[in-house]
Amino acid sequence: MKTKSDRTTELAAVEVLRQTGVDVLEAALVAKRALEAGRGRVKRAMACIETGEEELRRREKTVTFARAVEEALEARKDRRKRTLCDFRGIAKRFMKRCKGLATRRMRSISAEECRDYIRLAFDTARQRNKARLILSGVFSTACKRGWCAENPVRKVESERIEEKRISILNKEEIGRLMRTAETSEGGACLAAIAIMLYAGVRPNEVERLRWSDVRLDDGVICIAPHHSKTGGARHVTIFPPLARILQRVRRPGNERICPPNWRRRRARLHREAGFANWQPDVLRHTFATHHLATFRNYAELQLEMGHRSAELLCTRYIAMEGVYRREDSLLVC
Repeated sequence: MKTKSDRTTELAAVEVLRQTGVDVLEAALVAKRALEAGRGRVKRAMACIETGEEELRRREKTVTFARAVEEALEARKDRRKRTLCDFRGIAKRFMKRCKGLATRRMRSISAEECRDYIRLAFDTARQRNKARLILSGVFSTACKRGWCAENPVRKVESERIEEKRISILNKEEIGRLMRTAETSEGGACLAAIAIMLYAGVRPNEVERLRWSDVRLDDGVICIAPHHSKTGGARHVTIFPPLARILQRVRRPGNERICPPNWRRRRARLHREAGFANWQPDVLRHTFATHHLATFRNYAELQLEMGHRSAELLCTRYIAMEGVYRREDSLLVC
């Protein structure tokens, strides 16, 4: 039988639960669950509650997408200028085209929403795949800062890209381009154009080269890891036609291969040479095709190009039409 003291205690307990503003029965169920977690011991139940509070605060800690982008850029401040520009530009496009994304809390964004954001902000499969990498980078930084529990972009699959072969320059077009490079602006762009055509060096890699990277005595151009697109160092062979040009226009070692305002001047040179619709990688593709026609060696070509596998060479780079004999190759003339 309950004593008067027991009834008084129960009434006091009910009053305490009522003061929480929560339904008394629900409050009692919460208290019961805490005691069960604490194995019937009050101190252990309180410890469970305090631990849960701390974990809940940790889970709720987050920032807006715009703030996460700033932090991701800061974490990558030592990257190349072009890399940072691409990262910043893609992040801005996300926030411009995806209404409300800038103020979304990182922890609340799902994988499905990430997939929708990528499709909404970018138009082609190649653009969307690059945007996916940037978005993943933002979430990766947020995870490290404790602003979200996981990277939802990892659940978003990359889109399959159908690689299309790029046409190469024919003999007449090569001659026209090199004659224009020789005469335009006193040949200021000749060395850079020749390195792209006769060595297959990427346009962005040529921009970073200095004459000290050209080792004519050793017959190679040294592409340093911080100059390479893929981050790997490589030596590119200087074939005889390129060697003759570089010997003639060589400048002091500390000078850059490309002249100031290189991109603008290169575009003007293309127009002067009669190319209305210039394909950015056409010189690199022309080199790859001629190299394979000359040496018949995918492994050597892969090293020259700086590719991690020969797959891209087979699917996109090689266009053998117009190059049938070794004598037709621009690398042995």
